[in-house]
Amino acid sequence: MLEPFAAHLTGELGRSPHTVRGYLADLRSLLAHLEETGHEVAELDVPLVRGWLSRARAAGASRATIARRVAAVRAFTRYLHREGVLSTDPGPRLATPAQRRALPTVLDERQAADALSRAPAESPTDLRRHAVVEVLYATGVRVAELCALDLDDVDRERNTVRVVGKGNKERTVPVGAPALDALDAWLTGGRTALATAASGTAVFLGARGGRLGVRQAREDVHAHLRAAGVDSGPHGLRHSAATHLLNGGADLRSVQEFLGHASPRSTQVYTHVSVERLRDTYRRAHPRA
Repeated sequence: MLEPFAAHLTGELGRSPHTVRGYLADLRSLLAHLEETGHEVAELDVPLVRGWLSRARAAGASRATIARRVAAVRAFTRYLHREGVLSTDPGPRLATPAQRRALPTVLDERQAADALSRAPAESPTDLRRHAVVEVLYATGVRVAELCALDLDDVDRERNTVRVVGKGNKERTVPVGAPALDALDAWLTGGRTALATAASGTAVFLGARGGRLGVRQAREDVHAHLRAAGVDSGPHGLRHSAATHLLNGGADLRSVQEFLGHASPRSTQVYTHVSVERLRDTYRRAHPRA
């Protein structure tokens, strides 16, 4: 039952492999709960799901985990109802717990400049680390989006990269000269040393010549920033890129497109970073400041 549902998530809904894995893990837990309580899938209803979620809460599951489980169940029951397994869909009656939106960890512009100004050594790994950090900060892409970049996605004439984000949605993101220089150094001095017949068109490669994995990319970022005395990672670079755009005068809608957010609500978390800039402007411009 889960196998065709996984194909539905991937083929019809365009969910990422990471999301599919998470949903399937949650649903295996739900099916085990049904078996344990003596129920069939066709009996799936709101009280059964709530009982399963209550056990997760009692075991210490976070709000984010509960929210993901609700999302997984909603997608599953909608699919089962469509396939005729369920006579009614209980999914819409499941409430998603409100999540506390934590403010992002942001590098200040001096920290970012210091971290990015460090000249890399000439080894392929060092060149890759430097290019990964530069491109992440320049474009604000997610680390999975960076790992998925192909050589044809880099447009040197327009200084942009084409990114395939969540839901297979494409967007074009500008990239600055320093990041392109770091990318050139990697492509000519690092990628060529690691490339094999299996490398294909991937921009970033791992030690064995295959496409760079998300875990290794995260390790690259942490290692590079740690050497610069900065405690951050790929998501911190994404937050920092958005923050520095806003501080420089970009409007929220442009930052939303830059980050590939489907909803403005996802981008609004960044508005807190403009408070200091607003205060400075107020002190300089308001006659009664």
